[in-house]
Amino acid sequence: MPVTDHELSCDILVAGGGPAGVPCALAAARSGAKVILCQDRPVLGGNASSEVRMHIVGANGTGRFDRGEELVTEAREGGIIEEIRLENAVQNPQRSASVFDLILYDKCRVEPNLELMLNTAVVGCEMEGSTIVAALAERQSTEDRFRITASAFVDCTGDGRLGVEAGAAFMEGREGRESFGETLAEEKGDNQRLGSTILLQARKHPMAMPFLAPSWARPFSKEDLKLRLYANPGEEEPTHEYGYWWAEWGGTRDTIKDNEEIRDELLAISLGIWDHIKNGPGEERFQADNWALDWIGFLPGKRESRRFVGQHILTEHDLLSSRSFPDAIAYGGWSLDLHPPEGVDAPDIEPCVQHPVPELYDIPLRACVARDVENLMFAGRNLSATHIAFSSTRVMATCATVGQGVGTAAAVAVAKGKTISEVAEDPECIDAIQRHLLDDDSFLIGLDQIAETDPVRSARITASSELPDGAAANVASVQTRSVHGPSGSSRSPAGSHRWISDPQAGFPAWIQFEWPEPISLNRIQLIFDTGLHRHLTLSHHDGYTSKMQWGRPQEETVRDYEIKIRVGGEWRCAKEVSGNYQRLNRHELGLSPGTEAVRITVRKTNGLDHVRIAAVQIG
Repeated sequence: MPVTDHELSCDILVAGGGPAGVPCALAAARSGAKVILCQDRPVLGGNASSEVRMHIVGANGTGRFDRGEELVTEAREGGIIEEIRLENAVQNPQRSASVFDLILYDKCRVEPNLELMLNTAVVGCEMEGSTIVAALAERQSTEDRFRITASAFVDCTGDGRLGVEAGAAFMEGREGRESFGETLAEEKGDNQRLGSTILLQARKHPMAMPFLAPSWARPFSKEDLKLRLYANPGEEEPTHEYGYWWAEWGGTRDTIKDNEEIRDELLAISLGIWDHIKNGPGEERFQADNWALDWIGFLPGKRESRRFVGQHILTEHDLLSSRSFPDAIAYGGWSLDLHPPEGVDAPDIEPCVQHPVPELYDIPLRACVARDVENLMFAGRNLSATHIAFSSTRVMATCATVGQGVGTAAAVAVAKGKTISEVAEDPECIDAIQRHLLDDDSFLIGLDQIAETDPVRSARITASSELPDGAAANVASVQTRSVHGPSGSSRSPAGSHRWISDPQAGFPAWIQFEWPEPISLNRIQLIFDTGLHRHLTLSHHDGYTSKMQWGRPQEETVRDYEIKIRVGGEWRCAKEVSGNYQRLNRHELGLSPGTEAVRITVRKTNGLDHVRIAAVQIG
């Protein structure tokens, strides 16, 4: 028999390498756990990969429901997804979908605690009672089969294959209004869901480019698409470089079992829309003579399938009221974004109805912990939520923050020798998880960024200059962003929450920390402003990308700086950095007992004429 069997072991097995799975695996591995990440596709990224090409959106919204104002409401996600976005903006100015695949691959490949297994699908589980003992995986391309043992298992597959194999309870379809008291729910529940979309890309040429539709393409008239957008939102002239999210279908089918049929129909729909745009009669033509199809997907971008039943089920009320959860590990803010399951087959229904959530909201760990499997967690669009709540939590930047939270929680569980279920119920463990997430630049609503034991809190903080709303002492503030403005969070204090130097004073600019008694210093961590009020995500939509600072570092970010420490009255250089474009900078400096003072001198930013540092942490 050609199949070869292998036995593998790790601390944490993550199934699924999409926007939730990659941050989950990275967070767990960077926390010291040994991690195996199984991805059933040849590339990472899921719906954001080159196979689908949907841009990653999240709490800051887009279109009519933007949430963002400088130094007032900064909703873009931090942590690992921000690291990836900043990397992509600088290293991928050409906006290549395949280069983004490569950036994700590189992040995983260089992580020493992470073993990446592409083209490897988890297909089964071995159980002992309510505990997963091993996951079973197959890689058809090499005729290999794997039995992978672990302490904790995380399902980031979207469709929930790992959890289903483990027997975890799940929900499908739309709950009725009375099930959870949700005003936006259907009067009676059903098994319908959000549909899927196949995107396309087109390119404009200097000459006319003909298009002949295949015989199986669906015909469309202007009346069929009267509520759908022919051009991208916000464009003054029709443009077709990025496909049509509203070319949606399949929500009335089983989006798992019928996925092949859904793909075929979506190809017929997408090419039919393109034929209508290119070849429609008379007034139905859309200035597309010189446009030519450049790429079309063959993997449906799936919005919804299974949702697991966790220790808590997120509901419409949780999101609309911004309910505070003591075990919060992430946040969201996308609108409640409901689509007709029929998609383009419902021409008289708007392709989506978005109900803005008034404030940013918490996502608790218990919504990511299985109710009935001891060592199973989940992150992504399969987390524990009603159909209505899911319509907000499903977007990929939110999935990424949840993934980082779940990966961190799994690593804490492994380190403490506890099951996932035990950790979710232990306040001390929750505190450790949240402290770790904050240290890694995740934002948790209302929680203090700087630990009580951090020497920064007891230091005398001075600076070469400061503005009234940007005092040097703000680097020891309770958070690293402003979210007190419209659609932000009433649970967070107002203020800039960063040191802002005076532009009139110019560069270099410095901030200094002194202690009445010398301290032992080993590590310094800096969090810089990276313009979290703006959109920043890989998109092939030119109009959307024009709102971003793409192809370069964000202008607020500190570029060149030096760290000096004073011991015994003598200053020495501990670290020099040039060309930085990341938000989180962590420096292990080696143990320096007797440290009397620390000075950080900024010589240049990536554009601004002054310095903005959101936090300094010392350990």
